[in-house]
Amino acid sequence: MKFNTKVIHGGQSHEPSTGAVNVPVFFTSTFAQKSPGIHSGYEYSRAANPTRQALEDSLASIENGAKGLAFSSGLAATDCVLKLLNVGDEIIACNDLYGGTYRMFTKMFEKYQLKFHFADFTNIKNVEEKINEKTKLIWIETPTNPLMKLADIKAVADLAKGKNILIAVDNTFATPYIQKPLDLGADIVMHSATKYLGGHSDVIAGALITKNLELGEQLHFIQFAGGGILSPMDSYLVLRGIKTLALRMQKHSENGFEIAKYLENHPKVDRVFYPGLKSHPQHELAQKQMRESGGMVSFTFKSGKKEDAVKFLEQIKIFTLAESLGGVESLANHPAMMTHASIPAEKRLEAGITDDLVRLSVGIEDVEDLIEGLEKGFV
Repeated sequence: MKFNTKVIHGGQSHEPSTGAVNVPVFFTSTFAQKSPGIHSGYEYSRAANPTRQALEDSLASIENGAKGLAFSSGLAATDCVLKLLNVGDEIIACNDLYGGTYRMFTKMFEKYQLKFHFADFTNIKNVEEKINEKTKLIWIETPTNPLMKLADIKAVADLAKGKNILIAVDNTFATPYIQKPLDLGADIVMHSATKYLGGHSDVIAGALITKNLELGEQLHFIQFAGGGILSPMDSYLVLRGIKTLALRMQKHSENGFEIAKYLENHPKVDRVFYPGLKSHPQHELAQKQMRESGGMVSFTFKSGKKEDAVKFLEQIKIFTLAESLGGVESLANHPAMMTHASIPAEKRLEAGITDDLVRLSVGIEDVEDLIEGLEKGFV
């Protein structure tokens, strides 16, 4: 089954009692049992719910995984992965990853004696030199948020072979339409399903997909015991979004490429961060690892001034100044003051997140209108 078919039919079946084409929203906390311990496969909705199960089966299908799990947020999914670890374990992660992930790693889990190393994954040697006998997890974002750096997933996975190290990939920006981390050697894929999987800015959700069933069951136990599940209604919304994922990602990518080219040629723009541009330092890796380049574009100003970025964001049209990304509508963001404000200023600058950096989530509107809306910001 190919991808465009998978997003609609993958892991799905008609509802057996009525033949409903779309899975119903099962608003129930508990399920009747024929006899103690004898039931239809569902006991209590924290453990499993038919609507959530349909979403989880779809997630496993589109990521080519063995098991999918749906969470109340992307951070709840990340939290679940970290709970696989033990005191004294060490984790290697990208140095410009999403601010909420950095906050969780450093403010929540360091106090439980987990040690985090942050590295620039664009050079595989930076990862290799941090691996030791205590390394148990390598956390990859590719492309990274917000600098659009790429990590060679297969190369990192090859480094970890035979060393009892889990490879987890945040595939939020790329989505399974563009990139398949499990096929490249990763053990776990994480999504903030709030973004492209949901696709309509109307739900908060997260997802994990595992390469093998045993690891998936371990994560399911942590989810069940901790309770970070996705509600039936939100599961329905994400499942609905997945059905149009392929079509949306094609348009996001087309528009993203046109916007990136426009910005690269603008006299007030200094650098554009977009894997689809030949000027991107890892363009060749993008061509090898990614089907398209996606809808996320970041850029800086030739002036280098924060004030110019703020003025631009106040004046743009069509694009909405807001947190988040991946919806059908175009959004604009100032990472240093918004999504990445929880990262200390010196760490942001060290990673390359400057105060004049703007991040765009390019939607599926007509690209001519989007360019006209951006031009208003440069006046």
